[in-house]
Order: sequence, then C-alpha cells, then structure tokens
Amino acid sequence: MLVYFAVFKYVPIWGILISFQNYSPYIGFWQSEWVGLEHFQRLFSTPDFLLLLRNTLAINVLNLVFFFPLPILLSLMLNELRSSIYKRIVQSIVYLPHFLSWVIIVGISFLMLSQSEGIVNKLLEALGFDKFDFLTNPDWFWGILTAQAIWKDAGWGTILFLAAIASVDPQLYEAARMDGAGRFRQAWHITLPGIRSVIVILLILRIGHMMDVGFEQVYLMMNGAVSEVADVFDTYVYRSGISQGQFSYSTAVGLFKSVIGLLLVIGANYLAKRLGEDGVY
Repeated sequence: MLVYFAVFKYVPIWGILISFQNYSPYIGFWQSEWVGLEHFQRLFSTPDFLLLLRNTLAINVLNLVFFFPLPILLSLMLNELRSSIYKRIVQSIVYLPHFLSWVIIVGISFLMLSQSEGIVNKLLEALGFDKFDFLTNPDWFWGILTAQAIWKDAGWGTILFLAAIASVDPQLYEAARMDGAGRFRQAWHITLPGIRSVIVILLILRIGHMMDVGFEQVYLMMNGAVSEVADVFDTYVYRSGISQGQFSYSTAVGLFKSVIGLLLVIGANYLAKRLGEDGVY
C-alpha cells in the first residue's frame, strides 16, 4: 500500500509544476517557459467558469443529499434480515451493479429512456400518454445522473456500514429489548449512534470530492441539448486541455480542484471536531 501511494500518488505530485509553465513535452519540465499564475487567471476569467462551477456543485450536492444516506438506510434494512441465506442473496444482488462499467450503465439508461425505443416511453405510450424525451431534456439530466449513481454504488457503499454495525455491542440490543424497545428504536438509539463515527468520516471524505463528478458518466451521458447543464470541470479539462494539447492549462484546472477539495476536507473536519466528533485526523 505504501509503495502504491508513493509511486502513483506522491512522486507524480511534482508534475503540478507545469500548471505554472507553458509546458512543451519536447523540451521538458525544466526548460519550459515559466508563466506564473497565467493559466489560473485564464480559468477564472473564462465565461464558462461559473457555469462549470454551478454544474459541478449541483451534481455533487444532489449526490450528497440523495445518494450518501441510502447506503446507511440500506445497511440498516439488511441488518434487520434474520435469514442469513436471504441476507447474502440480497447483498449479492445490490453489490452487482458496482462491477458494471459506466459504458454499460449508460447503455442500459439509453435502452430504458430513449424516446424512440426506450422501455419507459413504450410503457407511457401503452398507457395512453405522450412520449417524453428524457435524454435531451436539461431539466432531467442531473436527476438521471443521481439515479444512475444510486443504482450503481448504493449497494457497494453498504460494506463499510455493515462492518461498523457488526462491531456494535450485542448486549446493548438485549438491554433495549428488555426495556421494551422495538426494532426501529433499537436502530435509532443504538445502531445509528454506534456507527456515527464512520458516517462522519465518510461524510468528510465525500465533501472533499465536491469538485469531482466523474468524467466517464457525464461524458457518456452528455449531448448537445444538455451541454449547458452537463459541462463540468472534468469534461472541460478533457475538451479544452487534453484534446487541444493544452497540458499546462488542464493541470491548472486540476490543481484548482484539488486545492478546493483539500480546503473542504479541512473545513469539514474542523466543524466535525467542534461538534464533538473524532474527524479524519
């Protein structure tokens, strides 16, 4: 683990130097012209900056509000299953979507939501309703992304929470049952407080990724009709930086995202400690 992080995470950090250069791969890092904060000034002055920031934050806020609590709820529900065989079957089913690539997830979404051949629109037509174009309607784009993320990774997110639930002292449940507490009260007063530290740590880490949406999902779902709500920093880096060979500019955008993520983690960790939690560090 230490070797992995050293080789693939820490050693490449020095590459952020090119965000302060007009980097040319032909003359290398140390020979390229230094331009200071020019690329950052360009990023902040571009007309697309506020649009990119809005889309990135909006998608992540939706994931934080609707996706983050679901693995917790799903873990509580799985924990209440008394049949171990049935519990394992359900766990396997909800884990499976995590192993599908975003290409397959988006392909399934197109099969479901396409206006001409989609199953949902065929069902609406059979019920006497007009067909609706989900995939080119900007009002639906953020919701579809959130639904895809929930379906793909909500089950996988239960692994940590189920492990945390397993560490809760069983004697607490026995005492609660003797006092007449039902399953709901046991979950509310024992299980949730028992895994609160894990929830807080994962929440802090999730807040640190507020500037990361995920390139593959957005890029595959993106089309001209929804570009105004779909364009995020990741797709902007690919389009304006990598595709056009502007390596220094794309690195500057990535460094900006990383700095904001670090500040968010520090702020969330400080707030958690002020509220009496352990935090990440």
